[in-house]
Amino acid sequence: MAFLKSVWRFLVAIKDGLALLFLLVFFGLLYALLSAGPNPGAVHKGALLLELDGYVSEQPAALDPVAALLSQRAPVREFRQRDISRSLELAITDDRIKAVVLDLDRFMGGGQASLAAIGERIEAVRKAGKPVYAFATAYSDDGYQLAAHASEIWVDPLGGVLPTGPGGSRTYYKGLFDQLGIKAHIYRVGTFKSAVEPYMRADQSPEAEVAMKALYDEVWAQWRSDVAKARPKAKLDALLADAPAAVEAAKGDLAQVSLANGLVDKLGDRIAFGKYVAAKVGEGREEKIGSFAETRPAALLAAHSPSRDGSPIGVITIAGEIIDGEGGPGVAAGDSVSELIYDALKNDELKALVVRVDSPGGSVTASEKIRLALAEAKKRKIPVVVSMANLAASGGYWISMPADAIFAEPSTITGSIGIFGVLPSGKEALAKWGVTTDGVRTTPLSGEPDVLGGISPEFDRLAQATVEKGYRDFLTRVAASRKKTVEQVDAIGQGRVWAGGTARQLGLVDRLGGLDDALAEAARLANLEKGNWHPLYIEPMPDFASTLLGGFMPEPAQAQMPTDLFGRAAFEQQLMFDRIAADLRLLSGVQGAQVRCLECGAVAGLPTQPEVGLDKGWLAMLIQHIR
Repeated sequence: MAFLKSVWRFLVAIKDGLALLFLLVFFGLLYALLSAGPNPGAVHKGALLLELDGYVSEQPAALDPVAALLSQRAPVREFRQRDISRSLELAITDDRIKAVVLDLDRFMGGGQASLAAIGERIEAVRKAGKPVYAFATAYSDDGYQLAAHASEIWVDPLGGVLPTGPGGSRTYYKGLFDQLGIKAHIYRVGTFKSAVEPYMRADQSPEAEVAMKALYDEVWAQWRSDVAKARPKAKLDALLADAPAAVEAAKGDLAQVSLANGLVDKLGDRIAFGKYVAAKVGEGREEKIGSFAETRPAALLAAHSPSRDGSPIGVITIAGEIIDGEGGPGVAAGDSVSELIYDALKNDELKALVVRVDSPGGSVTASEKIRLALAEAKKRKIPVVVSMANLAASGGYWISMPADAIFAEPSTITGSIGIFGVLPSGKEALAKWGVTTDGVRTTPLSGEPDVLGGISPEFDRLAQATVEKGYRDFLTRVAASRKKTVEQVDAIGQGRVWAGGTARQLGLVDRLGGLDDALAEAARLANLEKGNWHPLYIEPMPDFASTLLGGFMPEPAQAQMPTDLFGRAAFEQQLMFDRIAADLRLLSGVQGAQVRCLECGAVAGLPTQPEVGLDKGWLAMLIQHIR
């Protein structure tokens, strides 16, 4: 008996110890989280340092701490475009900020429209008499679009500038599916709805080639115009005409080619650059060679609270893939976004609503939920203005239709008015393993869609009819919104994507402009005088666990993003396999009818986050076992 009591006391002690340990860890995490917030007192005399180690996005995705901890690859950081732009605006008026430094060494890019907006703020800093210095080992298209607006551009002697322009290969799976015995049942409407072509062809269709070539050309022309205006002395044409010949003539020295063509101002490594900046703004507080006095954007933003004068104009960001159900920041979940809009409408002081859209679309039903929520604002006589960022295609356009006015940037990608559904079946694949099916049906649709025995012609007809009805609904809604006939919308629909400038000419958007222009229009529609209103940003809140654990995740981009030309190329190749995994997930995952533009993501510069793991749907598992 004494022995049992001793064991019992031992177990109780362990339990109490574990409980105490849990409490200590919990409150330790909580304290660290609360103390890790932006500190307004951290604004120092020196430079505003924009160390963009990751992507620029409209709404950074919420961190999944559990997935990140289990993954061998940490997610790449995302920086909110609005925060970067505002910190640059504050740098103009804050006397403590003497200059701005753009550290683009591990910058992974962003949408062209977002980068153009940041470029405008950089130009404003320079016009205010404050210099802007940019540094990177190697500049890609997106990084150089920002750097071109700087007063001085530095590049490491081991790197250089190599513009390549949009475009490249896209993977097609028809041959793989034929070998595996997989059949992709495609239901679509739209001559140019090429999102599903990788599952039904071995190459792109002539229609898709024409449409994408026109889109790429227009977006690339916008990039070149932006860079040429910001840096007129850069000899881009000479380098783009034959970059290999120019580099060969310089005996492989890309940095010297960049300097000779006026793309950069000075060659120097990070330490030399840091010493140069320190001579301009003061020495850094760290005992580190090449450090300079600097302030981070978070501290500057914390030191300057936004104005709350006048009436509020609500701003809701709808960013990422549109999905059914609920979700946090960075994904446009139909239930969550619509609830956010309905909650905002409960604010009697709200005078207007601006919807910032940066989405390739997604679920039809989720898109419709969001559209109906915005339509409710119209019913309540609240002006609704849509501001399209980098991408507002397919479902992203669907949700924009209730707007009183639609603004887009010249490089915004929009349109893609079309609809599709895709279902796989694996009858032949299973037969190769000796698996067959048989059964009894009470109706022609019993057991359909039969992923094992093969989807029947009857179900194919039914599914195609529903997709065609969905396309007619899309056309009807756009026609009513844009005051066009259904036939006129169909002529510019058919799943074709358009850049903002052309979309304006076609009447799909009303004006060219950014978020500030949309806010000004919303104020005008609400009869608010200048200076008598302020933007009220309405954001979804991340869950407590993500917030608590997110503060303890490492800074992943710093560790994994290479800086030189070859490292960046290798990293892009790695991300290509993540995109392939995403393609397979679309086919094998649980998806409803889609108003989505899959091909738009690469053009618009949407972040490509490394996958935690390949989707475990039946198709992915089958491929994994066959390897």
